[in-house]
Amino acid sequence: MLTEFETQLLGLMMMVIMLGMGASLTHRDFLIAFRRPKGVLVGLVCQYGIMPFLGFALAIVLNFPPALAVGLILMGCMPGGTTSNIFAYFSKGVLALSIMMTSVSTLVALVAVPALLAFYTGVAGIGSEFAVPASNVAQVLVVLLVPTLIGMVTRKLNPNIGATMELIGSFMGIFVILFLIVTWVPRNHMLLEATPVSVYFAVIGLGLIGMALGFLLARLLRQDRNRSRTIALETGIQNGPLAVLIVTLTFTGAMQQDVLLIPVLYSLFIVISSTFVTLYFRRLADREALARDQAKTGSVLQASR
Repeated sequence: MLTEFETQLLGLMMMVIMLGMGASLTHRDFLIAFRRPKGVLVGLVCQYGIMPFLGFALAIVLNFPPALAVGLILMGCMPGGTTSNIFAYFSKGVLALSIMMTSVSTLVALVAVPALLAFYTGVAGIGSEFAVPASNVAQVLVVLLVPTLIGMVTRKLNPNIGATMELIGSFMGIFVILFLIVTWVPRNHMLLEATPVSVYFAVIGLGLIGMALGFLLARLLRQDRNRSRTIALETGIQNGPLAVLIVTLTFTGAMQQDVLLIPVLYSLFIVISSTFVTLYFRRLADREALARDQAKTGSVLQASR
């Protein structure tokens, strides 16, 4: 499904993305997150509470075969993707919260992803031939954390270079998806035509339902509407390229192609669905800002009388 060259290039792109994510962080960001952790903690509950269960539930309800079920559960267990930071920015969300959620969820992934993946695949009764070893997940994550640390150090030593790396890393997330579209879709158009509607429903639903549930849970946990919308985007936008790397490291041949279908399709469609959600969230943010301005104007007029 992916050539060896595409897999290697994808790995290199992921390192650039993580380098950019690291360049967006300073030690002060973590200090602030620890002092006021509620938003990040709510985000983690959404990320690792909602999404893995949603992937598992969709696989069971849609009666997916083991290969598709593993791909969907794996996708649900992934940490947040860096592209969510771009969507949070354009939706006029809380960008600092988005970046911290992405960073912290990636760090927590070292423990959370193998544990959740083992639990949900076990509950689903998936055979050992489709098992994703915890060592494979940890190997990919550890390798990707190295450029993250390099990015943080670079930002501290030279803020200008760090800012450039942050910008490149952020847009590289979108470029990875475009890369998959340009290289993978034309070569696999017959596979896409033969893919059941239920698979498209699962990959699109994982993102959209995840966003909706993330927003609702954030509101229940007393986050304001803007922070809740930011958490919703972070919840629904998973790190698809990371899942692709884990699958290519774990499986080979026809089995790899079957398991890889969900992560690749999710990565393709999440950009489209997130664009529409971002436009909607941006409109809501504009309305709320206008209402606040009108309220302030009314208060000033009343005070002047």
